[in-house]
This record gives sequence, C-alpha cells and structure tokens, in this order.
Amino acid sequence: MNIKLSQKQIGQRITELRKMKGLSQEDLAKSVKISRPSLAQIELGNRSVDIFELQKLSLVLEFSLDDFMSEDFAANQDVEGKEEKKAKKEEERISVPKLQVNKLKNVLLYILERCAGKPNVGETVLYKLLYFCDFNYYELYEEHLTGAKYRKLPFGPVPQKLDTIINQMIDKGQLQRVKTDYHGYPQTRYLPLEKADLTELRASEKDVIDRVIEQMSDWSANMIGDYSHKDLPWEVTDEGKDISYNLAFYRELPYSVRVYDESENE
Repeated sequence: MNIKLSQKQIGQRITELRKMKGLSQEDLAKSVKISRPSLAQIELGNRSVDIFELQKLSLVLEFSLDDFMSEDFAANQDVEGKEEKKAKKEEERISVPKLQVNKLKNVLLYILERCAGKPNVGETVLYKLLYFCDFNYYELYEEHLTGAKYRKLPFGPVPQKLDTIINQMIDKGQLQRVKTDYHGYPQTRYLPLEKADLTELRASEKDVIDRVIEQMSDWSANMIGDYSHKDLPWEVTDEGKDISYNLAFYRELPYSVRVYDESENE
C-alpha cells in the first residue's frame, strides 16, 4: 500500500539505498545532476524532491517508485549481500576516526608556531582552530586529519584526550603552559618550545591548516565560539555526544569549504 511520505522519510530511504549501493554523496549527486549540498539537504529531510529528480534517483539506485512509496519498503530487499558488505566496510572506513597522536602533536605545534604571538589565542581559540582544521579537511578529502574525536560540550567542540596529549608534550619540553589575564579574564595559553615536524604533514593538510589560521586566528574567543555553534555538525549533535565527521558534508556557506560545480544544479 502506498502512503504519503514525509521529506524526512524520503531522505532516510534515499540515504539507505545510496549506502547499500556503496555510493558516496558526490557519486550520487553527479549521477542525478544535482549539487552535493542539495543531495545532503534531501537526505536530511530539509529539501523536497520533485518527480523528475525522484525518477533519476530510481534509475541510479535501481528502485521501483511504487516500492519506494510503499509502507513496507525495505532498502535492502533487492541488494545482494556482497554489495551490502562492501558498503558497510566503506562506511566504516570513512566514518570511524582513529586518533593519530603524533599527527595531532605536530598540527598543534604548527598552529602555535604561527599563532602563539597573538594575545587572543588562548585555550578556547586553540580548540576551535583544531576543530575547523579537522572538519574542513574531512569535508574536502573524506579523510581524517588528526583523527581526534570531538564532543559537544557547552562551550564548544572539544577534542577528546587533548589534555593528556598536551600534558605529555609539556613533560617532554615541547610546550609551555602559561596562565595570563586577557581583557580582565583568566586565560590559558600554550607556547611551542620546538618546531613542528612538517614532514608529518601533507601539502594538502598544511594548506587547510593555513587557511583556517588565516581566516580565524585573529578572532576573539567569543567570535570563534559563536561561529562554531552555528556550524551544522555542532548544531545537530546532542549535548555530550561525539560530533560525527560525516555531518561536514551537510554544511552550507559560509561553513562549507568544498567548491562544487555549479553546473550540477542545472
């Protein structure tokens, strides 16, 4: 029996079918000639799908429109187990961050080398710079930069285990922690005592870090905090939960850092 589906239900079914086929959002968006942000909004249930787009999706994802609109639709009903296993493996590869401690240390040292002289760059600003480096890189390349996990806490996205890593670096003489006042408020700052090993960073990674520093390192803690709270990955995550890197693909301007082909909207 066919039912009237909500935009959210349609988005969920398209997402399930895409993953079953082992397709990335980029692949599917190109196949049906829409932009990746448009597909992301469809999958989130924030954008409606017209009948022509649905027909294109049905051809690429190989589903019957009648089945798709039915109450007992199952995304995996016509998918072979081999394809499902492949899709699951691909999803796990992309979705699960694995902390690269040495990479995180060198990213931290590099940011501090460039920003330690700026009086606004205390602990709060530093955490946000790390967050945007990690999530911007993931949006661009679908790979993790440091692999740090970020949790949604009241004052913003916080990289887990960073306190432990910083304490290790202080013990090894790589960093110095300094307590200061900034505009009448207590501030914790970190000074690099050695240079980052740039051989640990790819050119693409350094480029993303440089762009984040150029854009945000002069912002106050309040400015960068407010900005991070309007970033979609933060907004849609429940308090106290880990922020999924895959949410970076749902960003829109000015947060999205990926350049999309405008012809895909035609």
